[in-house]
Amino acid sequence: MSESRWQWENATAGAVAGFATVATMYPLDVVRTRFQVNDGRVTNYPTYKNTAHALFSITRSEGLKGLFAGFLPSVLASSVSWGVYFFFYDRAKQRYSRNREEKLSPGFHLAAAAEAGALVSLCTNPIWLIKTRLQLQSPFHQSRPYSGIYDALRTILREEGWTALYKGLGPGLLTQVSHGAIQFTAYEELRRIMVDYKERKQKSESGSNLLVCKCSF
Repeated sequence: MSESRWQWENATAGAVAGFATVATMYPLDVVRTRFQVNDGRVTNYPTYKNTAHALFSITRSEGLKGLFAGFLPSVLASSVSWGVYFFFYDRAKQRYSRNREEKLSPGFHLAAAAEAGALVSLCTNPIWLIKTRLQLQSPFHQSRPYSGIYDALRTILREEGWTALYKGLGPGLLTQVSHGAIQFTAYEELRRIMVDYKERKQKSESGSNLLVCKCSF
């Protein structure tokens, strides 16, 4: 299998995984976002006692639509994020592997993951911002709600300018870069340890079988 095909297959797998994760757990993400912004002082949002109460309250006052507010941009952002992440990560590893006979060290895996995380944040921050704003819309909000992802994008650009689409980019970069760097470096090292262990085990078993065969003669 060519490296280019492998990169695209990884990107596709990442995109599918991102879609599946959002599709199955999205209502909980809406509840989490509502909890994070409600400090008890903002009157535009109701106060929830716990997760179950939040799910029930949102469903009663906003319907199932409320539990899936911002679903489209969230699915889009998650699918694009993981697909692009795996693609950039594999490309970075391929670039670092050139003219190197030995396997990449943890430092190179860390750099590749950090590079991929930074690029993903720059590409997807506008989508995540729109997702969050759509999630925070409720009947209690006094400002005019966005009708959808396109209306949100158009309104933000008209009223706040394109720089508003990159609000929160700093924390997003820090989270994406550090999270991916730690996760993928740990994954690569654990994978290397398991591969080395299996290779040593196979060699040991092959040597034992050879010794048994010699003794039988």
